[in-house]
Amino acid sequence: MNGRPSRKVVTRADVARLAGVSTAVVSYVVNGGPRPVASHTANRVRDAIDLLGYRPNLTARALKLGTTGVLGLVVPDASNPFYAELGMEIERAASARGVALLVASSNSDLELESRLIGDLAGRQLDGLLVSGTAGPPVPGVGGVPRVSTPMVYLDSPVPVPGYTTITSNAQQGATLLTHHLQRVHGHRSVALVMGTHSLPWRDGRELGWQLAVRNRTAPVVRVPFTRQGGYEGGLQLLSGTNRPRAVLASSDLQAVGLLRAAHELGIRVPDDVAIVAYDGTEEAEYAWPPLTCARQRIRDIAEAAVQVIVDRAEPFHRVFDVDLVIRRSCGCTPTG
Repeated sequence: MNGRPSRKVVTRADVARLAGVSTAVVSYVVNGGPRPVASHTANRVRDAIDLLGYRPNLTARALKLGTTGVLGLVVPDASNPFYAELGMEIERAASARGVALLVASSNSDLELESRLIGDLAGRQLDGLLVSGTAGPPVPGVGGVPRVSTPMVYLDSPVPVPGYTTITSNAQQGATLLTHHLQRVHGHRSVALVMGTHSLPWRDGRELGWQLAVRNRTAPVVRVPFTRQGGYEGGLQLLSGTNRPRAVLASSDLQAVGLLRAAHELGIRVPDDVAIVAYDGTEEAEYAWPPLTCARQRIRDIAEAAVQVIVDRAEPFHRVFDVDLVIRRSCGCTPTG
């Protein structure tokens, strides 16, 4: 024996005795139903819970309801501002529904991503949300395990039978940005800093840019979706004598790296070169100059993804529009 007195586990019956109610009423207060409880009675129960330090047995509740009350989220890079903001919004949406969230980062490693999906599915979670390096399980993409746990794939531009897929309209966003540079600022040629990936489809950002520039000759630099990638792409684009007057970066992180490259080369933004970006994270707002961007509706995406799991809805494919946010990096002077 260690000499320490054992701590008595506080039960629902203890709370009921202190509050002067039945154990059923305590259950209604803790679980938010199924029957209503008068506010003064509910307050008395909550006071008793706080005083006694009662903690509901979530495992027993999960077994009774057939749920665990936990979702899993797998992202390529939890340190990326976009995925950090996405995770925060998913956690907010889950918490509002009484559900907890486990987040795992694959570090853009396909093998690790596959293991994470299998591991989280084996924990009997209520559902998995995956914004993966490998994308959804489509022909030509290997390594993604099929599991019985309900799954929602984020950032999937194509529908996949048997899965809910949710994404932003990247093609629309790139077209909006390119047209803005062309029609508002008169840039006939808009260069593209495009991120690299191994997915079996053309990226919507590149398609939208191509649609806007049409057959005009415009340079493309392919680099990783990182600050370093944007920096290296910026050095390639802006070091020559025929440097572009306008550049679209396929992510905020690339645009931040591009801004640094321009600064080191003595090129002024937006006076010498206009820069715009796709994503619309907080990083874009606090860059200097603040970045004009196509902002993804992260909160709407998170709400829709969590609701699918909570409602156990039938699979569907949904594409959210993006919003053009005007700031200084393109040459505009925002009024608000």
